[in-house]
Amino acid sequence: MQSVDWLAIAPPVVVAAMALIVLVTDLFLPDRRKPLLGALTIAGLVAALALLVPLRDGDRSTFCLDAAATGPGTAGACSYTADHFALVIQALVLGGALLTALLSLGDTRKLPAGEFWFLLLSSASGAALLPAARDLATLVVALEVASLPAFALVGIKRGDRRSSEAALKFFLSSVVATAVMLLGVSFVYAATGTLHLTEIAARLDDVPGQLDTLAKAGVALTLVGFAFKTAAAPFHFWVPDTYIGAPLPIAAYLSVVGKAVGFSGLILVTVIAFPAYADVWGPALAVLAALTMTIGNVAALRQNAGRARSAVRLLAWSSVAQAGYLLVPIAAAAYSSDEHIGSTVAYALMYAVVNLGAFAVAALVARTSPGNRLTDYRGLYATRPLAALAMAFFLLCLAGLPPGIIGLFAKVTVFSAAVDAGLGWLAVVMAVNVVIALYYYLQWTATLFRAPAESPAAAVLEEASAQDAVRAPTRHGVPASLTVAIVLTAAAGVVLSGAPQAVLRFAAVSLF
Repeated sequence: MQSVDWLAIAPPVVVAAMALIVLVTDLFLPDRRKPLLGALTIAGLVAALALLVPLRDGDRSTFCLDAAATGPGTAGACSYTADHFALVIQALVLGGALLTALLSLGDTRKLPAGEFWFLLLSSASGAALLPAARDLATLVVALEVASLPAFALVGIKRGDRRSSEAALKFFLSSVVATAVMLLGVSFVYAATGTLHLTEIAARLDDVPGQLDTLAKAGVALTLVGFAFKTAAAPFHFWVPDTYIGAPLPIAAYLSVVGKAVGFSGLILVTVIAFPAYADVWGPALAVLAALTMTIGNVAALRQNAGRARSAVRLLAWSSVAQAGYLLVPIAAAAYSSDEHIGSTVAYALMYAVVNLGAFAVAALVARTSPGNRLTDYRGLYATRPLAALAMAFFLLCLAGLPPGIIGLFAKVTVFSAAVDAGLGWLAVVMAVNVVIALYYYLQWTATLFRAPAESPAAAVLEEASAQDAVRAPTRHGVPASLTVAIVLTAAAGVVLSGAPQAVLRFAAVSLF
């Protein structure tokens, strides 16, 4: 009998248990007491975050193979490892889910509250499990546990055609990607005879000649599945429509937690399981990085400021571009060492904080301007000066400009990873894309401080916004939870900008 290290698996288990508690509690609560479910959700996520503290040494594993039963050389193969990499990503995922819950409080009255909180916690439990997974079976199960509730969350606005369409597109494209990935996993298993990542790495070093093509095909197909989860081009087409159709907090959740899930899985399979085929996935990821950041930035640059939901659409394309930057250090790891993975983790931490902050301000603006156009942010400083300053800070962080030092620091570390790995052409592509992104980030920032327009065109836009408001009645009161979310993300961004070197030191962890 094998003992289970319950403390090691406590964070995802607590979140999953709280999901069941919320689901059962919902059956017995009257409608006026439904807000209690949101409080339970936040309590569960805070408890899961607290349980990461005893694991900070990063030296716990469980569900390990027994060497006496399976043969020599397998004692170190475990299915769950709470190392520093897993803990950092779990903190990012659980923190992102917590901020999503704060954004959602007060905005779930038109949604089935019990189902909403249950699905959010279920997805967060899978996302927290994935970075600690060390075999392909656990990895795939965790990925699907994180993804399947997300489909329902995107389409949870009953009777909303846009929401249903977004959920259907998200579901169909994800199912195809998962099928391709499972085919790749089966090929890898056929070539190696094992599912444990460390064992796969050892056996891929000496694959028989007749199985070499099968192994390479398995590696390539597995990467395709994770490329979809990271919204890497050309697997990014689901992002804009999904973000626009989903409730705004869920769009924020997908942009941060969904990406963390995809990138952590991609890191695990490439750096731990497939180092023997770095000559296959290294160039492929480098090309994907260049393509993704270029398509994302060019599409964001072309957004029409007067178009309905253009602000969310721009954030969606911005998240695609940011995915390209996040891919750079992973590609660089194929040419040098896995030390560059710390750059991806550091960038992901920065991106999570400031992007959630930007979505929080967007949720605030949406309360008075449901159309959520970029033009709706014009003159925001005159009406909500603190929100405008926070949004400006978040946008400057994403652009990599002072006072958003953390954004500049993150881009420099990613740029250095490309240069150190000898990927000079990729560094040039990244530099060009950073300049392109400056235009739309600075344009949006300038809009915040302009005087409200009085032109006829502006009057037409105001009338359109008023019509949106008729369809979705304006709520002038701002929930305290939304204010807390903006304050927390802004404070975290300021602290990280004051000590950016601490981020890389914290994130520079080894996967071995």
